[in-house]
Amino acid sequence: MNNDLHYVITCGDEGIQINEGVRLAVVGAGFRFDGFSEVVKNCKKLFGKKISIVSSEENDWVKKELNLNEWDQVNASMQQHVEASADREKLSYAGHISFTDPKVLKDGIKGHMVRPHDIHVANKICFTLGGGEQKFNLGCYLISADWVAAAGLQVARPIIEQQVAFYRDVAHKELSYVFEEGGELGEQIAKENRKVLEKMGI
Repeated sequence: MNNDLHYVITCGDEGIQINEGVRLAVVGAGFRFDGFSEVVKNCKKLFGKKISIVSSEENDWVKKELNLNEWDQVNASMQQHVEASADREKLSYAGHISFTDPKVLKDGIKGHMVRPHDIHVANKICFTLGGGEQKFNLGCYLISADWVAAAGLQVARPIIEQQVAFYRDVAHKELSYVFEEGGELGEQIAKENRKVLEKMGI
């Protein structure tokens, strides 16, 4: 593992831009998400034990899970719950990403929200396969699939499919798929991860 790389788990919201750090995305940053511990376990094996996690503003998954109406409530709740999740999963909570200029967080992480307030603009889902997000794309929800070959099809399928279904629901339409294969895991692992997604019909 390259110790110079700072990996950070975020939500897959297309507005989240990590300026410093390598993004691994799980819907809602794993809050009340079945299988999140499995994702974390496999990411730690692949990337080392030191992985950060951040919360973010206007999170649709948290709003739905907590049945909240106001974004201020959602933002406060997500920070609290993601910090608690960090403790449970033995991750470093690096802070909260908001609609501001890029903000320096803990652990060498820097980022901000760049989509319009209360509007989703994504029309695709990007699956990272070889080591997290390598380049930012405003038009994509992000799902980390870097770990799926390590976990196996049976474990990975419900975790990936639940996220795809949620982003389709948020977008109110079918979404096309793109794949990012770069990263420190290398070409072979990226290919193995792609094969697992293909077996899911992705």
